[in-house]
Amino acid sequence: MPSEMDKLSVMQAFRRIVERGSFARAAEDLGVSPALVSREIKLLEESLGTTLLTRTTRSMSLTEAGQRYYEEAIGILDAVTGLERSIREGAGAVRGHLKVNASSSFGQTVIAPMLPAFLEAYPDLRLTLSMDDRVIDMVEGGFDVSIRIRPTMPDSALVARRIGTIKQRIFAAPAYLEAAGVPRAPGDIAGHRVIGFMLADHLTSWTLHGPTGTITVDLDPPVRVGNSLVLRDLLLAGQGIGTLPDFVSKDPETRGELVRVLPDWELPAPDIFAVTGSRLGMDAKVTIFLDHLRAALRP
Repeated sequence: MPSEMDKLSVMQAFRRIVERGSFARAAEDLGVSPALVSREIKLLEESLGTTLLTRTTRSMSLTEAGQRYYEEAIGILDAVTGLERSIREGAGAVRGHLKVNASSSFGQTVIAPMLPAFLEAYPDLRLTLSMDDRVIDMVEGGFDVSIRIRPTMPDSALVARRIGTIKQRIFAAPAYLEAAGVPRAPGDIAGHRVIGFMLADHLTSWTLHGPTGTITVDLDPPVRVGNSLVLRDLLLAGQGIGTLPDFVSKDPETRGELVRVLPDWELPAPDIFAVTGSRLGMDAKVTIFLDHLRAALRP
């Protein structure tokens, strides 16, 4: 049976299923798997002791009880949405303790610059920002939201909302390229001194997409680091070639301190996910924080 904390989330899922006419489309909207939504609705029906939806391979319809539940759910959910909106509209009404986790590089280059304006706008909000380059157990750590950069997020009791996409490109310092030569094709990378990022999926194999298709380059980086800011600094010092996300490479590239290598080629673009403990909902302080974060990520 859904717990007391889950009831609004399951109600929201039920409403979305009815309005979208499909478990799969509702699950896509909510950022969870169809199997998870189906299981939650089944538990809801068992807890109520009645069938809300009748399903066949070709159609789905509401029972009488389902129609009543849907109509009442709309009123409840709209009331909750209205309450949250009123809280968001009043800066001083956002209170409590917001605990955020992010990687060191993302925390320092994206989150930290937005914090002064964010904290000034919500003076009654307490904030803890924890930065860790390895994926942590956010529930055990008591975090409200964790910002993770991954190609995909595994299905779990947590919900991952995509809030942006980053570019992964190849960089080196002009001095290094002058001394070691400029790679002209993806295969040339293997002959260079590569600085590898230990926590990336592409530590020893770069899959590059370019004008002639997709090419995979196998590598054995002689230098490997677990922090992209350290990797950036090694590239700035002329120590080799490496990949950087755009939020790390932007400023040194603008200043000409780093230049793109093989500019027509890129690695797969991972997504930025906001991971929360609630499968289908967020509280006001998390919503406000992510609104500011999305604004900071806009070009």
